[in-house]
Amino acid sequence: MSVYGYNYKTIEGKDASLEDFKGKLLLIVNTASKCGFTPQYEGLEDLYKKYKDRGFTILGMPCNQFDEQDPGSNEEIHEFCKVRFGVSFPLSQKIEVRGEGQDPLYKYLTENTKFNGFGTGEMAGILEPMLKERYGAGYEDSNIKWNFTKFLIGKDGEIIERFEPTTEPKELESIIEKNL
Repeated sequence: MSVYGYNYKTIEGKDASLEDFKGKLLLIVNTASKCGFTPQYEGLEDLYKKYKDRGFTILGMPCNQFDEQDPGSNEEIHEFCKVRFGVSFPLSQKIEVRGEGQDPLYKYLTENTKFNGFGTGEMAGILEPMLKERYGAGYEDSNIKWNFTKFLIGKDGEIIERFEPTTEPKELESIIEKNL
């Protein structure tokens, strides 16, 4: 199965299918408006603008599961993204990306990828000990650990690669170029 078998609701509340992205390179990102990684919206929008005419798109999926960093309504989130970061790529309504209420798309994404840690750097040094304490033995599992986890999906709907929040959008340019 590919991501094309999954549906979502747009931020405006309309039913949509991931099949709408068939034939495009797609980056799926769980987002939040009040997170240390929120400025990545700017980098994501830059990627979208740079590559959208070449068959690339982004689907931002707001989530409030990590320290309640996206508490607003769908309307408030949409307005924030447009006004603060000029976001023009598609957004879904707020979803859950882990736990009992996990969206079926995220169940598929996490069951078919591995969590390989946060790498190095300042934010990795902050996240790792905090999340090891929070998740205990579950820290090593494939579940989403934090906001702005990214999944690059090929034009065929298959997962190419998973990137943790510590991967900045600009770092994805070479893999986007390679897969367009």
